[in-house]
Amino acid sequence: MKKTNKKGFTLAELLIVVAIIAVLVAIAIPIFTSQLEKSKEATDLSNVRAAYAEAVAAYISEGETGTYTVDLTSDVSNVKSTGNVAGVDVSNILNNATCTIVVASDGSVTINGQAATKTIGTKS
Repeated sequence: MKKTNKKGFTLAELLIVVAIIAVLVAIAIPIFTSQLEKSKEATDLSNVRAAYAEAVAAYISEGETGTYTVDLTSDVSNVKSTGNVAGVDVSNILNNATCTIVVASDGSVTINGQAATKTIGTKS
């Protein structure tokens, strides 16, 4: 007795499935990379804002002056974020490996990044 019930997939069917999966992966990788870079930029912006707030709070509460440095992780060649920290354009801050926040003895705060330097206010 011959068995007429054949089970399984043909080679053509398997190749089609593999090709579909390859196309989906090729579409997903650039999207994932873009989202990863956006999250790094958001983290950098948040860290700069936190350092700025810490610098201002230290000066107001204890009169401390000094330099605060924030290491940035985003890809500096293609910054896409928009926004600002104390009036300084974020794209100018994120285009650098570090951001420096300096609090002077007169209470002025300077935020330095590549092509971005801004002094914010003085204590009267």
